Amino acid sequence: MRVAVTAPARPTFDVETAQSVAERAVSLLSERHEVSGSSDLVLDHPEPLDLDDVDAVVVLQASFADSSIALSLLGDTSLPVVLWGFPEPRTGGRLKLNSLCGINLGAYALARAGHPYSWAYVDPDEPGAAQVIDAALAGRPGHSRGTPVTTDVAAGRALAEGLTETRVGRVGLPPTGFDPCEAEPELLAALSVAFEERSIDDLFERAATAAASPVAGLAGIEDLDPEGVDRSTRLHAGLRSLAEDGGWDALATRCWPECFTEFGAAACSPQSWLAESGIPAACEADIPGTLSALVLDRAAGRRAFVADLVDVAEDGTMALWHCGNAPVSMAGEEPRATVHPNRGLPLLNEFRIAPGRITIARFTRSKGLTRLVIGGGEVVDEPRPYWGTSAVVRMDRPGEEVLDMVMGEGLDHHFALVHGDVRAEMAGLAEALGLDAVWL
Repeated sequence: MRVAVTAPARPTFDVETAQSVAERAVSLLSERHEVSGSSDLVLDHPEPLDLDDVDAVVVLQASFADSSIALSLLGDTSLPVVLWGFPEPRTGGRLKLNSLCGINLGAYALARAGHPYSWAYVDPDEPGAAQVIDAALAGRPGHSRGTPVTTDVAAGRALAEGLTETRVGRVGLPPTGFDPCEAEPELLAALSVAFEERSIDDLFERAATAAASPVAGLAGIEDLDPEGVDRSTRLHAGLRSLAEDGGWDALATRCWPECFTEFGAAACSPQSWLAESGIPAACEADIPGTLSALVLDRAAGRRAFVADLVDVAEDGTMALWHCGNAPVSMAGEEPRATVHPNRGLPLLNEFRIAPGRITIARFTRSKGLTRLVIGGGEVVDEPRPYWGTSAVVRMDRPGEEVLDMVMGEGLDHHFALVHGDVRAEMAGLAEALGLDAVWL
């Protein structure tokens, strides 16, 4: 087969590791197929690939990168695409690549566009990797939904009625290529929520004049740059001011790059503190994500966390992670203060999510349909998989089947999770809102 390859990446991740995995992937492909293109990392938006006389395109997701890079390379081709993601060890340290999240975003964009695609998640040096890629090039089989649970109609109606009195705010726009984070009118109308938008500059103006608050009782805080910590606490004050002025029940923030590049601090702990106080907050201006956290919070009476799916291991477990914005009431160990793994600036929480039963949910516009994703699982008693706030989760069916579902349906790259089993309440909410429930 004649395949064109491209290797999108982002310079804020581990470029050396990304380059190595791209080279190994091209080497494997070249042993079995006629390959054009290069393993050189694509860190920006170049001209579309030359796709004359090729049968398929393989996107080597060398590190996380938004979907706009891959889409710009494809141009207007109708050729099938294979999204190839690369596992990385759960060392407790930096998530160097976050490749799986990258192909997740790519699948969402391709599914929305109706573009044919398949996917693979395998290290090129793993035995059998060639067969996995050949199968992806041939087109993957269909995926199956998980098993629904009994519907709690009354609880679902109560949650739906609560949404009609809900106000949600967005600070800044989602980053380019983060399509799942958009506040699409169809979703807002289906949930009957009020939506308000404020600029990132408004946040910075409020934060600049706010008083920095001391951070007490967080281990390791004394080891961090005091000025950066102060700036982070002022971001919290600015966000809280916006939420109070707008009467927001939840909010989503364009946390990067400007919070780092223009204000000099991370918005992770600030959003964690908001969530802990009862105002769910999501990164990347993710309105569907923060609304998902809000309904889980209300259904379970506990704080919720919006995270990336970043790994699925051979033992069937999945790793859910985000930089450091989980509310501390979810901690399964003493929270520590740290800096952002890619930006080196404070302030982040670092801890593993406490073991126990969880529910996962997500309002989605995947494939252009307004739906509610629902799943259940268990946070297992294992060490924190990556730097930041994260969990190892064993879902109610094998992780590989869940990943098939996520990628095959082109679902979103963020999922909200909460301790407790409120799947019946979520099913009732879907019914009350007239939404199809997508069971993980």
